[in-house]
Amino acid sequence: MADNSIFVGGKPFMNYVTGVVMQFTTKGAKEVIVKARGKFISRAVDIAEVACKRFLKDQVEIKDIQVDSEEFQNKEGKEVRVSTIEIILITKEKETSSAEGMPAAE
Repeated sequence: MADNSIFVGGKPFMNYVTGVVMQFTTKGAKEVIVKARGKFISRAVDIAEVACKRFLKDQVEIKDIQVDSEEFQNKEGKEVRVSTIEIILITKEKETSSAEGMPAAE
């Protein structure tokens, strides 16, 4: 798994939010992917929303959301299909005013 991915499971909710925030603030990541399967999909959505709208307000935005499904065999040997989601968060581009980057008028 990539260093900038957060795979959502059964840990406390705020552990994941903190992980996302830390990726952007202390590790300087430009992109963080929040991944989840099955019953944890709604939790991944909540984590992405809380990180973007409460902790990293005006700094991070959702770039893309990808949904898919995976098939695997359970313990009984039965084929099982489970839904997956990847929420890709990126740092917002700094908006430059029209005066920035322009030579000063003489």
